[in-house]
Amino acid sequence: MVMGRPRSFCTDKALDEAMEVFWRHGYDGATLAMLTKAMGIKPPSLYAAFGSKEGLLKAALDRYAERRSEHMRYVLAGATARDVAERFLSSIAESHTDPANPPGCLLVQGGLACGAGSENIPFELAARRAQGEAELRERFVRAREEGDLPEGSNPAALARFLSTVASGMGVLASSGADREALREVALVSLGAFPACGAAADGPG
Repeated sequence: MVMGRPRSFCTDKALDEAMEVFWRHGYDGATLAMLTKAMGIKPPSLYAAFGSKEGLLKAALDRYAERRSEHMRYVLAGATARDVAERFLSSIAESHTDPANPPGCLLVQGGLACGAGSENIPFELAARRAQGEAELRERFVRAREEGDLPEGSNPAALARFLSTVASGMGVLASSGADREALREVALVSLGAFPACGAAADGPG
């Protein structure tokens, strides 16, 4: 059996570098020259490992999801629905302005502007964002069942509200807004979040 030539680069490190390029420049703005230079590889190695530029993005998004999974575990562990909402928005304010990363959110930045040939990218990013929204929705369903949210509250709408605010915070951060500005948005948004015993939001 003839074995293929082993990869001469660290996949995880290469994906971290590619992730940053996509994060800073978006999918269309991230050229193959930028990506291969950042990853320290040649184009044939990129295609051999990931198949295409879109395949590389999906692999980078999987890598990004590993980071987000730890964040979401912390968020969903909140004792109450309001705690969950506060953890979610507060951590967004922190992470989107973390100097160790590009500003904003990869799942927003990556597909803000996509031209011909990249039509699938916004849908891919939206599907990834929807995963986090679904986790919030499930947590709020449980909160309603436990009496932590009003009986008539709408878990799907609450999750969508938080997800939309988070996306907006990402855009603000990428435009230069600082951490304090994002914290102010989080605080105002929490004011619209129902506490147990508050008026119903509508049908579930």
